[in-house]
Amino acid sequence: MSENKLPEPWLRGTLPEVSPVQRAVLHALQLAQEDLERWCASLTDEQLCARPAGMAPVAFHLRHIARSIDRLLTYAEGRLLEPAQIAALKAEMGSGAKGSELFGELVSALEQAAARIRRFGEAQLSEPRKVGARGLPTTVAGLLVHVADHTQRHVGQAITTAKFVVAQEA
Repeated sequence: MSENKLPEPWLRGTLPEVSPVQRAVLHALQLAQEDLERWCASLTDEQLCARPAGMAPVAFHLRHIARSIDRLLTYAEGRLLEPAQIAALKAEMGSGAKGSELFGELVSALEQAAARIRRFGEAQLSEPRKVGARGLPTTVAGLLVHVADHTQRHVGQAITTAKFVVAQEA
């Protein structure tokens, strides 16, 4: 490891003021932002929208991360999705994305998510919640952990696609 590179967020000893579940989720979101900025922020708008080998473009993953976090936290807060959230879901594969807009939406979503996650009290983590139109059962903690898991899954896909796009052009 280079001397100026920080360890991953979960190894920095930060966020002792929140519960272990919330801390792990917040660290995963911090890592997501750092990794996406490292591997994807320098891509051109064309590279962000490229679909090598039919893969979903990096732009999709950036939008999906931001918007899926919002949807999952809405369920964690015990609310149903609003029409605007459903419309945003349907527009995630849209074309013509600009990097500055994508990263602006992502950073804003991550900042808002951190504030929303911090609002949960530790006692709320085991509270039951319903997900989706079918009202599938879970808990607040289940939703928070899925925020981390789902985000990291799409971060990996975005980075893989970004590396593939760059390699194709080399």
